[in-house]
Amino acid sequence: MSPASRTSVSDDWRPTASIENIRLRAALLAKTRAFFAARDVLEVETPLLSAATVSDPHLQSFTTRYNGPGLPANTPLYLQTSPEVAMKRLLAAGSGSIYQLCKAFRDGESGAYHNPEFTMLEWYRVDFDHFILMDEVEAYVQNLLDLKGAFERASYRAIFQRHLDLDPHLAPLEVLWRCAVDAEIAHEYEIDALSRDGWLDLLMTHLIEPYLGLEQPLFVYDYPASQAALAQIRIEDGIALAERFELYVTGMELANGYHELRDAGELLSRNEIDRVIRLANGQDLPACQRSLQAALEAGLPASAGVALGFDRLVMLHATVDVIDEVITFPVQKA
Repeated sequence: MSPASRTSVSDDWRPTASIENIRLRAALLAKTRAFFAARDVLEVETPLLSAATVSDPHLQSFTTRYNGPGLPANTPLYLQTSPEVAMKRLLAAGSGSIYQLCKAFRDGESGAYHNPEFTMLEWYRVDFDHFILMDEVEAYVQNLLDLKGAFERASYRAIFQRHLDLDPHLAPLEVLWRCAVDAEIAHEYEIDALSRDGWLDLLMTHLIEPYLGLEQPLFVYDYPASQAALAQIRIEDGIALAERFELYVTGMELANGYHELRDAGELLSRNEIDRVIRLANGQDLPACQRSLQAALEAGLPASAGVALGFDRLVMLHATVDVIDEVITFPVQKA
């Protein structure tokens, strides 16, 4: 082995985060717990392993196998993509407002902002809607990042009109496709290569997101109903809107919040739509989330919830551009 090779192997044990950033993470974790304690929001822990996982076609789960007492041999279990389902079960059981700091896992996600294992802060506030929750998310981020001044807020429609001069709710599919072609981001796709939401997502990620929250953090709210996930839907001026928001800071998505869906029948319908999309995409079909269905049938309280990427928050505080600089051992070194 050459001296250069010995150096490279011997250094591989070292963390990618500096000791300074490891200490910063610890301080921000403590500050987070103090924030929620002051608001009487209960910290909870839920399992990382689950018998089922989300149906969302955009999220891919890790699967493992359990062999031992209590379950059939070789039982498949999923590593959670978020603690959402378990936390909603607690809400339905009467927990009141709750939060959790935990690991979450998503297959196929690695890059400047992503590691397949990451830290998530998720919280649910009883009797909040997504607008009231935005106020609290703003207070939390201001507190953790020592920011001053109110965050900006703009509807999904407004940002498309501002950046691309088109209405995302009413523009024909051909207009979305032509916008992507003219911006040279269509990758020679024909118009039928993507769904309407696919074209909206392409325009959003390539032409809008990099410019969001550059001067001041920005909440984008009221997405198309087709992008509701597990958020409630309302009709406004004849247009169906998903009551959810995303928070952007310096072009990076930091948080995703919902005015939570409470209708068990609607949940079943949305899961079925996801399954159809997964089949069409050749994706695995995960086991159904029957426990969430049962929790909604038992009665989920009126509430709003948000998931925030804690590693990204540390990145913003440390003013670094790569997630590896704020986590000890990314997947390549785990």
